[in-house]
Amino acid sequence: MKSQSFTKLRGIISSFRDKKILVIGDLILDEFIWGKVSRISPEAPVPVVWADRESFMPGGASNVANNINALSGKAYMVGVVGNDDRAGILKGELEHRGVNIDGVFSDSQRPTILKTRVIAHQQQVVRIDREKVDPLKDSLVKKIVSFIEGMIDEIDGVIVEDYGKGLITPKLLDKIVPLAKGKKKVITVDPKEEHFSYYKGVTVITPNNAEASRAAGFEIKDKATLKKAGHELLKKLKVQVVLITLGEDGMMVFEKDKPPKKIDTIAQEVFDVSGAGDTVAASYTLALVSGANPIQAAHIANCAAGIVVGKVGIAVTTQDEVIGRIREEIGKARKAS
Repeated sequence: MKSQSFTKLRGIISSFRDKKILVIGDLILDEFIWGKVSRISPEAPVPVVWADRESFMPGGASNVANNINALSGKAYMVGVVGNDDRAGILKGELEHRGVNIDGVFSDSQRPTILKTRVIAHQQQVVRIDREKVDPLKDSLVKKIVSFIEGMIDEIDGVIVEDYGKGLITPKLLDKIVPLAKGKKKVITVDPKEEHFSYYKGVTVITPNNAEASRAAGFEIKDKATLKKAGHELLKKLKVQVVLITLGEDGMMVFEKDKPPKKIDTIAQEVFDVSGAGDTVAASYTLALVSGANPIQAAHIANCAAGIVVGKVGIAVTTQDEVIGRIREEIGKARKAS
């Protein structure tokens, strides 16, 4: 961070405003049931939760869209929901957060994915998933492609958020990746580990350490194997940037014909890592389309993710918070030098 100009980074972040990002991915409604535990059930050795309230959050790819809007960008959500009450709740939550949902299509044969978490005394007791993950019908894929074709000239970048729920397939990516590349749009993929072969030719891929290990075909256990994995993915996928997130160890940026760059983590107390990858994908892409180079974008994304993991629950951050964190970190670096 020491070598990065605060004025330059602040200018990049300020340029997030009104940048238009198309988010394509699996839509999930996150339900939280909050309560207390006072006894163990006589029916089985499990806690009895006295539920007193419930809440909903846009999850999966829709959390990326939520992050973009929180950072003052403009997210256009593309995905599929069912023809059910859950769909109405999810679309309502997205509209409430200012996300454009014109690209959200309904499939009566496919329920809206719901993940229900039961929380007691701030601890998750159980999670219940309700979903159908079959690939989409061809007619629905055509509708999605047609929508993206109509939007491609208006947007600044594309994020593909793959949760492995049936939307992101070679059939879809074979249409949208060449389209976006032809229009010189940034394409970022937050990958599903089983699908790495799908993502050839995109701009940026953002696997975590475990995903990168599986994609490279060997365990990342030290700096040498990390560097080997990053270069292997650059070569295999023919992408411009591989950004491997390393949890408490920060992240590593790999670019073709350049030495890798380690971005150290921001030291702080971690409350919840849920959604940190969504924040990285959103902030990194916004930074790139706002004029950042891959290293500057990584510094910004690292600060954004550091803020989010310091909050409880699936959280987002804002421009002012990220600028404040960068100012703080650059100040620390100057004092230490």
